[in-house]
Amino acid sequence: MNALRRHRALSAIWASEPGWKGWFSTVSHSDLGRMFLVTSFFFFAVGGILAMLIRAQLATPESAFLGPDLYNQVFTMHGTIMMFLFAIPTFEGMAIYLLPKMLGTRDLAYPRLTAYGYWCYAFGGLMLLVALVFGIAPNGGWFMYPPLTGPLYSPGINTDFWLIGITFVEISAICAAVEFTVSILKYRAPGMSLDKMPIFAWYALVTSLMILTGFPPLILGSILLEVERAFGLPFFQADLGGDSLLWQHLFWLFGHPEVYIIFLPAAGVISTILPVMARTTLLGYGWIVASAVALAFLSFGLWVHHMFTTGIPQMGLAFFSAASTLVAVPTGVQVFAWIGTLWKGRPELHLPMLHILGFFVTFVIGGLTGVMVAIVPFDWQAHDTAFITAHLHYVLFGGFVFPILAGIYYWLPLVTGRRRFFRLGEMAFALIFLGFHGTFLAMHWVGLLGQRRRIETYDAETGWGAINFVSSLSSFVMAIGLAMVLIDVAIHALIAVRGRRNPWGAGSLEWASMSPPPAYNFASLPEVTSREPLHGDPGLPNRLARGEGYLGTPRDGRRETMTVDIASGRPEGIAIYPGNTRLPIVMAAVTGLFFLSILLKLFWLTPFALAGIATLALIWVWQLGDRADQGPQDAGRGAVLPLAGETDRAPGWWGSVFLLVANATFFGSLLFGYAFLWTVAPGWPPPEWLPPSIAELGIGAGSAVGAALAMRLAIRRNRRSETPVPFLALALAATLTTALTFGMLILRLPPPDGHAYAATLLILGAYVMLHAVLAGLMQAFLIVRARSGFISSRRRAELPIVLLWSDYLAAVAVLSLLAAHLPGFLV
Repeated sequence: MNALRRHRALSAIWASEPGWKGWFSTVSHSDLGRMFLVTSFFFFAVGGILAMLIRAQLATPESAFLGPDLYNQVFTMHGTIMMFLFAIPTFEGMAIYLLPKMLGTRDLAYPRLTAYGYWCYAFGGLMLLVALVFGIAPNGGWFMYPPLTGPLYSPGINTDFWLIGITFVEISAICAAVEFTVSILKYRAPGMSLDKMPIFAWYALVTSLMILTGFPPLILGSILLEVERAFGLPFFQADLGGDSLLWQHLFWLFGHPEVYIIFLPAAGVISTILPVMARTTLLGYGWIVASAVALAFLSFGLWVHHMFTTGIPQMGLAFFSAASTLVAVPTGVQVFAWIGTLWKGRPELHLPMLHILGFFVTFVIGGLTGVMVAIVPFDWQAHDTAFITAHLHYVLFGGFVFPILAGIYYWLPLVTGRRRFFRLGEMAFALIFLGFHGTFLAMHWVGLLGQRRRIETYDAETGWGAINFVSSLSSFVMAIGLAMVLIDVAIHALIAVRGRRNPWGAGSLEWASMSPPPAYNFASLPEVTSREPLHGDPGLPNRLARGEGYLGTPRDGRRETMTVDIASGRPEGIAIYPGNTRLPIVMAAVTGLFFLSILLKLFWLTPFALAGIATLALIWVWQLGDRADQGPQDAGRGAVLPLAGETDRAPGWWGSVFLLVANATFFGSLLFGYAFLWTVAPGWPPPEWLPPSIAELGIGAGSAVGAALAMRLAIRRNRRSETPVPFLALALAATLTTALTFGMLILRLPPPDGHAYAATLLILGAYVMLHAVLAGLMQAFLIVRARSGFISSRRRAELPIVLLWSDYLAAVAVLSLLAAHLPGFLV
């Protein structure tokens, strides 16, 4: 088979449906990456327009351009859009498009999950935009502090749009994080060990793990506040045992890592592009990876520095102040490695390099002001002033937007196969750079003079008018520059001339395919022996096109790629992807129906939506697997490998592991909130305790642990080529007993609207019941699958996945029972 015939055969297998209808059924990472990026920049434009409205309002004293309520909606939506609908989705879009190409594989681990995540993001963002258009957008600030956002002070639907819409959008982030983590660890080119991975993949891996552990606290806080608003459970009401500071802790447990979740992918772009622009290799690869990991760990110990003015004890102030200054060390390591890369190379001042230089200047200034606000006495003076707003924009715009613009111009030739014709980009960069610094240096100044943030007007006597006018004028200059970037990209995509492959002379694998890349990425999969395969082997692209790599022969219409050992990159198995389907968009729509039923208080609709989600999920997984053993398959180059579904740790097992990491973080945050209210909140102890029950404790814990043991016996029986159905049925019975036990516990609780103690136990009980129902559905599904011939001693991958969820159920059930019953025994 020659290269052209191979290309046509692979294109027929991997291509999306033609025309606009293909958008709704595609599971191609290239299509979905572009869709993410286009959508995120649409939201960026909306957020930018809102920012211009803010600056127009503040340009002159006593302005009547926006009324107070509309102004509150505008600045809330500006922050919400930029943080949740632009920054993270832009990283997701770039990583979805680039990672398989960089890793030398054909797609991400779970293509349908990528599509589901995109549609959740699009529908959730649309929900927020609809609220803005109809004048009922959230108006409590993008951080939604109670009691301002509680039912007493915000009785309308505005706050509910934020709580429900953001939770909907964050499903997308969790999906992407699971997708990236498994793809980076398991879906790489053969031979690509961890120390040979592209540096961008390392940054994406660290960022994904941070999302899995950083987003669940905010999801929990949003759920608790929405439950308080909808049903009157007093999690944040001090007179009923709650505490509004609990929201701040949960929010900033997410909010401060969020800053680094935004920065680290941008740093990955810098570390990828800078050596290419400097015509050298990256200095200190290992040190940069270590500093990124250290930055991720440290970022989770800094959240309290957003709360220095809330009455934190002196020891806590000292600890978090020291930690906040210490975080500058790993950031400094990366900056000095980048400077060293420039020093040893021969930098060329292409357009991506201009944006990188803009990043250096802007981000370093933002880092210096960050060290300033880490000092407690200064923070007491600058807290909640325009100085903090300016610092945030220096870190986020300088640390994210400039690198992303560099990445767009760097990878545009790959995406379009064209080279730039007009030269608007350089002029746009000058306007953006000058406009940005004019805007936010002035905001630093006026903040030091005492201007509070989140104010819609100010008196002329304050003397802030001239500074604000300069800031507003500069912001419009910056906006013109950003609009020119969009125009330049559109011209490049539509009318620029055909370019050559790999115009920058880069050594990474994304440039080893055609430009633009085909739907399958690589006609055959490469074997990697260095970090920059194209520099060591310039003829690699042609050999891959001739099918001289792995999986070079299309067969049976299957979408195939390889899985590898995490550490060494040794080939382990062959993964087969599902084809195009509209199931992800339908499931996202039904998920949206669930959230809308809560938003509009149509609670009779909620069970139907949940049943629809469960039904679609069962259809989703039923389509996988075979009814007959396939055995080892020829993978090319002399390799014979099993199918991924005929191994103990299939892709679904790894996905469950990392999804459970996020799940466990959510549960840990719930236990943290319970302990925080117990030890800090006023109004404790509660007027009434849950009566302890030895029988309930024993039956609940015993049944949950018994279900996990029965699953192990089912796996052992299946390995002996015997039917696992009897023990699966036993596991199902034990799981249902666990659910019933927690149902009885909930019925015995004191009135949950009377005190935060009972309300928190209600959430704990409901959490375990939900997971018992989920584990029960999985076990019942396995029984049906086994009876239908999908499970054998070789086709065993589904059993360990359900074991993971059964083990998790046992752990959270035991911990929840102890949290519920021990206080009753002790008092």
